[in-house]
Amino acid sequence: MISVRTKLYFSMENLILQQFFVFTFPERHDKMCSYLYFSFLRGQTMDSNFFALISRMRYIARWGLMRNALPENIQEHSHMTAVLAHALAVIRNQFFDGRVDEGQVAVAALYHDAGEILTGDMPTPIKYYNPAIREAYRQVERVAEEKLLAMLPDELRPTYSAALSPAAPEIQQLVKAADKLSAYIKCLEELKAGNTEFKQAAEQTRYALDDMELPELDYFLENFLPSFKLTLDELE
Repeated sequence: MISVRTKLYFSMENLILQQFFVFTFPERHDKMCSYLYFSFLRGQTMDSNFFALISRMRYIARWGLMRNALPENIQEHSHMTAVLAHALAVIRNQFFDGRVDEGQVAVAALYHDAGEILTGDMPTPIKYYNPAIREAYRQVERVAEEKLLAMLPDELRPTYSAALSPAAPEIQQLVKAADKLSAYIKCLEELKAGNTEFKQAAEQTRYALDDMELPELDYFLENFLPSFKLTLDELE
């Protein structure tokens, strides 16, 4: 493997390096994008902050206005939402003649709050206070997602754009349901810990879940949700 450590920053020298690469390694020229071979020639790697920022999801706390017995960050929430979204997709496909891509649903759920790395988690009462605030926050979320995507090489952006902003209505619907279900489970866990701070939030979230009228969600609520109220000994 050829190692080039030269670091050049002037356009004329970059042009010379480009021509050197084309004539010296013609068999590689058609296989490597300009960004790759320029990085290679200049002794640089394709540095991207995308995944380093994703790893910082664990520092963004949820439920900021509430007293929490069990603190939760958006990384924990996103993981649980992905688990639940995948389950809802499987249930839809197995029992209700669905044709949704279970993997795409899980990935979309995993990244559904990624923009909050840059925006932080806005409390629900503020986010939904009125339509103007909600729309303004949507615009902020879109800007945050675009900023994250801009940190990736061009070749990877379409894949991650689909993860950050899934276009399929079915995927959006299941991720939204899983997001709300994850919030409801959090409320139940807080109540189980004796924290009545989450009593009203639990009631409101359950009402929102029932109002969705999704058969796969109703199936989960009936067959799997009761276990979340059990202790560890009872689960065994």
